[in-house]
Amino acid sequence: MSQAIIEVHDLTKVYGEGPAATHALRGLSATVNSGEFIAIMGPSGSGKSTLMNIIGCLDRPTSGSYNLDGEDVSDLSRPELAEVRNQKIGFVFQSFNLLPRLTALQNLMLPMIYDVRQRWDEFEREERAIATLESVGLGDRIDHCPSELSGGQQQRVAIARALVNQPAIILADEPTGNLDTHSGIEVMKLLTDLHEQGSTIVMVTHDSHTASYAERIICVRDGEYVEAEGDKPCVDFAFEIEVPE
Repeated sequence: MSQAIIEVHDLTKVYGEGPAATHALRGLSATVNSGEFIAIMGPSGSGKSTLMNIIGCLDRPTSGSYNLDGEDVSDLSRPELAEVRNQKIGFVFQSFNLLPRLTALQNLMLPMIYDVRQRWDEFEREERAIATLESVGLGDRIDHCPSELSGGQQQRVAIARALVNQPAIILADEPTGNLDTHSGIEVMKLLTDLHEQGSTIVMVTHDSHTASYAERIICVRDGEYVEAEGDKPCVDFAFEIEVPE
C-alpha cells in the first residue's frame, strides 16, 4: 500500500478580518499518496491556488493541519518553511522562472548550493546538473541561456531544475499554460514518464486535456475538494461563491 505523502485535514484560509473576511479554503481535507499523479482543477476564484501555495509551503493555513512526507508543517515559521521547500519540493511554474543571464546548466546548479542535505562540491554539482538535463533531453543545450531556448525547452529546463535535488514531490502550476500544443504535449509526456518512474506529481491546471494525463483529478469548489466523477469535467460544477485565489 502506498504511503500518504500529503495529508491536509480541515484546512481553512481566511484573508482579512470581520465583515470583510474572505474564506478561500473552507475545511478542506485530502490525501495524496506517494507516487501519485494528481491534477487539481477549478475556475479562477475556487481556492486552488491558495491550496497550492499551502501545499508548496509558500503560505500557512489559518487553521487545520498539513503533513508533508510525515512532518507536520502547519505551524512552521517562514524560515523553516523555506528549508522544507528546499529539501522536499520541486516547483514547475507556468512562466518557467529561469534566471535569464544564467545558462541551463547554471540554472540547475544554483539550487544545489542551498541543499543542506548534501554538501556538493562544484564538480559534483556540475556532473549532477548535466545528468539531469540529459534525462529531459537537453544534453546538447547545457550552455544555452533561456533566450536561446524555445518555450518547450525552457519548461524542460524548469522541470530538470525541479528534479535536481531529488524532491519528495513535484508541484506543477499550469505547466503548459505558456506553450504551444506540440510543446505542451512534450512537457506532459515528460511529466508522465517521471510519474511512471515513481515521482509524486501534483499539478494545477484549467485545461481538461492537460488534466487527463493525471491518474486522478480533484476539483475545487467553494474552497473544498470535490472528487471528479467519471469523465465529467470539473468546469461543469456550479460555483456559488467567488473567492480570490
